[in-house]
Amino acid sequence: MATIFTRIIQGEIPCYKIAEDDSFIAFLDINPLSKGHTLVVPKVEIDYIFDLEEDLLGDMMKFAKKIALAIDSTMDCKRVGIAVLGLEVPHAHIHLCPINDLYDIEFSKPKLKLASEEFEAIAEKIRMALSGRDFS
Repeated sequence: MATIFTRIIQGEIPCYKIAEDDSFIAFLDINPLSKGHTLVVPKVEIDYIFDLEEDLLGDMMKFAKKIALAIDSTMDCKRVGIAVLGLEVPHAHIHLCPINDLYDIEFSKPKLKLASEEFEAIAEKIRMALSGRDFS
């Protein structure tokens, strides 16, 4: 059975997409710790991030860096934190979370509840930052 992320990649489940290429997709987490909390997911369905081929893992980090820099330039944060938990969905992924202190990336804290319009506005801001800058 396909994971929820595979179903998002295949277009079966909608998402607030930030960016996509042949190998990866980035979209807003619908249960965010902070505004701009984004997931970076490889399109190949592999459960454990360290089971990814070395080149794919490296490319995933390069893709995530571009997204993180766009998040950092658009969200009110000191940094973009990165977390790899790997337990909540059996499909490798990276959390990119705008943070101002350590507590901001505490996954046991209550998640934000945002309206669809707010998710879309956040996604659009990040997409605009991606399209307007050279992150290479």
